[in-house]
Amino acid sequence: GPLSERPLMEVRLGELHTWISTCNFSPQGLLGAVQRAWSSYCAKYIHVKQGGPAGISMLLAGYCLLSYGWNYQHLKRHRWRKYH
Repeated sequence: GPLSERPLMEVRLGELHTWISTCNFSPQGLLGAVQRAWSSYCAKYIHVKQGGPAGISMLLAGYCLLSYGWNYQHLKRHRWRKYH
């Protein structure tokens, strides 16, 4: 099919620049991309017949990394240091 309709994993490295230029970066387009990504994640890991802990553990790990990134400057200032 056309390049704009291909998912990212099917785009070749040489076509990446052209594929990115066809993306819609308006707020409505970005919101649609987030909704598609969330529904894809739920379909693959959450709404399955016999699910495991993978989907929830990925969400928790992502939250831990995100919160650590948000608090890094605060944590960096309050580290115990050997030499003052």
